[in-house]
Amino acid sequence: MASRLILVAAIMLFCIVQVSSEAEVENQDIRVVKGENRRLLTFVDCAGLCKVRCSLHSRPNVCTRACGTCCARCKCVPPGTSGNREMCGRCYTDMTTHGNRPKCP
Repeated sequence: MASRLILVAAIMLFCIVQVSSEAEVENQDIRVVKGENRRLLTFVDCAGLCKVRCSLHSRPNVCTRACGTCCARCKCVPPGTSGNREMCGRCYTDMTTHGNRPKCP
């Protein structure tokens, strides 16, 4: 009898955790990538974020193109118009051009 109560309690706890995690996913804007590498990715508005990031750049079109590539690969754009690159992690900071210069603005 006691083992049944423990089993029922465990199942109820599992159901509560599932419902709360599904509610968290519904509150975020999540996209499912289809194909052989299915995974959940948070949606990032690369165009809008890169427009803000490159707004004060001397060559905004070049900056926006590079920023768009970095955003698509890393799913992140640092805040502000310059600096703060470390906030996006190694993917953003370590990406380089063919000339070994930092790619991401």
